[in-house]
Amino acid sequence: MLTREMLSEYIDAGAGRIKADMAILGGTLINVNTSEYYKADVAIYKGKIVAVDSDISDYLDEHTQKIDATGKYLAPGLIDCHIHVECSKMSMTRFAQAVVPCGTTSIVSGLDEYISVIGVDGLQAIFKEIDASPLKVFWALPYKTPYTIPKSTIAYNVTAKDHAKHHQDPRCYGVWELVREAVITKDPDTLDAIVEAQKYHRPIFGCSPLTKGKALNEYLMSGVRVDHESYDHEEFLEKARKGIHTIIRESAVTKFLKENVRAITEGAPGMARHTSFCSDDVHARGILEHGHIDHMVRLAIQAGISPMEAIQMATINAAEAYEIDDHVGSICPGKEADILLVDQPGTFHVETVISKGVLVTENGENQYKYKAPDRDAAILHTVQHEKLTADDFKYHVDLKEGTALVETINSVGPFMRKRRDVELTVKDGVVLPSAEKDVALVSVIERFGINGNMSKGFISGWNFQKGAIATTAAPDDNNLVVAGANYEDMALAANTLIEQGGGQVVVIDGEVVSFLPLPIAGIASDLEPEELAKKEIELEEGAKAIGSRLPDPIFYLSFLPITAIPDLAITDGGNVDYTKLSYFDPILELK
Repeated sequence: MLTREMLSEYIDAGAGRIKADMAILGGTLINVNTSEYYKADVAIYKGKIVAVDSDISDYLDEHTQKIDATGKYLAPGLIDCHIHVECSKMSMTRFAQAVVPCGTTSIVSGLDEYISVIGVDGLQAIFKEIDASPLKVFWALPYKTPYTIPKSTIAYNVTAKDHAKHHQDPRCYGVWELVREAVITKDPDTLDAIVEAQKYHRPIFGCSPLTKGKALNEYLMSGVRVDHESYDHEEFLEKARKGIHTIIRESAVTKFLKENVRAITEGAPGMARHTSFCSDDVHARGILEHGHIDHMVRLAIQAGISPMEAIQMATINAAEAYEIDDHVGSICPGKEADILLVDQPGTFHVETVISKGVLVTENGENQYKYKAPDRDAAILHTVQHEKLTADDFKYHVDLKEGTALVETINSVGPFMRKRRDVELTVKDGVVLPSAEKDVALVSVIERFGINGNMSKGFISGWNFQKGAIATTAAPDDNNLVVAGANYEDMALAANTLIEQGGGQVVVIDGEVVSFLPLPIAGIASDLEPEELAKKEIELEEGAKAIGSRLPDPIFYLSFLPITAIPDLAITDGGNVDYTKLSYFDPILELK
């Protein structure tokens, strides 16, 4: 927190009366404000940029740390406009360890997965962990939790009272991920949250996939400022034309950059200055293999965006859209000292990273000591449920023998699930799954010790031949989700996570073949990113061994409870029809 005394020091440092801690000398500045490249040196004092000039000798003395940037370009630290950090399964410390070397020095996040488990007050420990890392998190309070319609069970419900309180908190930078369904249904808590946010002039960040025309007009009356959910370039362009700051999403499973960029290269070139990047959901292995926002910069350049525009998308555009450009987004006096040394704008390989005025990576070598904090017991014991039996997973019906016509949740893509009706056998009053017909069982189990809810349903598109998979990391509710071809393996998968306090697991023929512990709120781990990446690969191989033909089965499983993904979902309350915003009975007919 800035104090009068610290501000006085910064003013003196800006005049050169107090000498710089660090100086970057001999580089070429990428000025994202004016779209220029020119030679400039940079002086830094206590995490702030205090001078950017051709000659900064007045700011230096023998104690100033000098970094040689000869032949390099200076870019602002990169910003991820929208990310659920928790979906990476990395703790904040390990996430910073993975992405800061890639040049990502700031992210915008609701930390909503943590909130669903430990509440808003529980974030104080997370904020403390963030402050001890080289990463900055600009936090926005979720418009409400749970997001699900109908309402599912989570450990903490964000309401308008939270907005009235936390919009006065300097930590809060806006309203996180306002979904269209909550607006058009005029949900009272949502409308009250919007009113509270506008009272304190907090921006509202949106989430409105597949929305055009009158439906988009209706949604925009909520005051939404940004959106990261455009499935094609026509939708992307229309949103930009209607005043939304458009964000290109390139996540672990959804690759929209190449399609969305067409709105700029084929439609309206001028909108490049009003477009940014986000990753939304990432894996450790993806970051280690490809990078993070730096990877998106390179992809955009390959897709026809100029290097300057692509770098602006990852820096100043994002900062201005989220109203944080007084802190980050450009290399200017008074801004945070988040500076990258890159080889060339056109290839954009990050070689050296300075974040918060600290040298984190130099010439590709880590210079920073990452240390995960000691964890409070409350955040390590969040899975509260009694042991389950195989019979608990059976779908009982009022028919002894015969057939059941069931509505399955058919996964046709990571963000698209369609109805598929299948006739299944009923034996001894139980509807049986069928590997031959590509129908498996799924269950969502409330895991916070609140009501013990346990829903059941049927999924297709997975090709399960045997075994089961399960996870307690499952946005937006982070309940326990289990899917499988038989009841015994489903019970073992669920009980393993209950006993271990959360994680992800693959079970085949009564044996745990892969297990990733996620002890932090049941959703994150302090494993080193490289170790976590190995576990991710192991889990994926295990899931494929049971027959799954999806590209990332555990990820698909974790997203099944998200009711904002069209057209079907399942929560602890039951099977959900997105188009009707209501529960449905998967048993259509018994005969």
